[in-house]
Amino acid sequence: MMMYRRSLLLTFAGAALIAGAGPAPPTPMAATPISRMDLPWWKARHEAVLHRLHEKPVDLLFIGDSITENWERHGPPPQMDFQPVWQHFYGDRNAVNLGFKGDSTAHLLWRLRNGEIDGITPKAAVILIGANNFGRVHWSAADTLVGIEAVVAELRRRLPSTKLLLISVLPSERSAWVDENTLAINAALAERYGQDGDVTWFDATRLFTKDGHTDRSLYYDPTLTPPEPTLHPDRRGMEKLAIAIEPIIAGMMRDRNKMLRN
Repeated sequence: MMMYRRSLLLTFAGAALIAGAGPAPPTPMAATPISRMDLPWWKARHEAVLHRLHEKPVDLLFIGDSITENWERHGPPPQMDFQPVWQHFYGDRNAVNLGFKGDSTAHLLWRLRNGEIDGITPKAAVILIGANNFGRVHWSAADTLVGIEAVVAELRRRLPSTKLLLISVLPSERSAWVDENTLAINAALAERYGQDGDVTWFDATRLFTKDGHTDRSLYYDPTLTPPEPTLHPDRRGMEKLAIAIEPIIAGMMRDRNKMLRN
């Protein structure tokens, strides 16, 4: 991991030197707002989210891609029934799900700039984004870092009183290139936000690995027909994540830690 981090930081340092010698390099696509409004389901979900945001109070946001959107799924099968866990931890916290399947940092940035954080003052926001940057669009860890930084900066600017919890990109089993870039982005994010007073960094890697490898038993993708590479945690995996971040969220929300008994 240290090797990946050094390589990534050298890349950024080189870019900075180039920038100092001439025009700034162009903004990577990962940090450029990109709409998916041409997709009917995406447009409908975006509009439904805008309606929900102004229908009831909003105290807690979950921001991300399909891993976050999955909190809304009901089984069957049981391993894909996430609602009981969501209701236990977040059902009484005025929480809103801003997860959209397939979204990269660029798509999320577009949503943040087009109404999804307008007119609200949540106490806390949980950010889990970046996995799709290593998918079809095939953006590097270096570009993905710039994209995540843009997302965080947008939230800080638009929601200055909201506490931010940034979660690492979760382990998967898609390719050696994805593994390498996942290690690199998480090392870079830890370097960038590990000591940041405005953002709480949480590395969830240990929750989803066993003996140094992705723990396939915590993902539902291999159980699909046909099986797919591990990417999406199942109910048990998301419950482990909810338990691990609960003390942080309780502190941000200034309410009771739901892992503690009355």
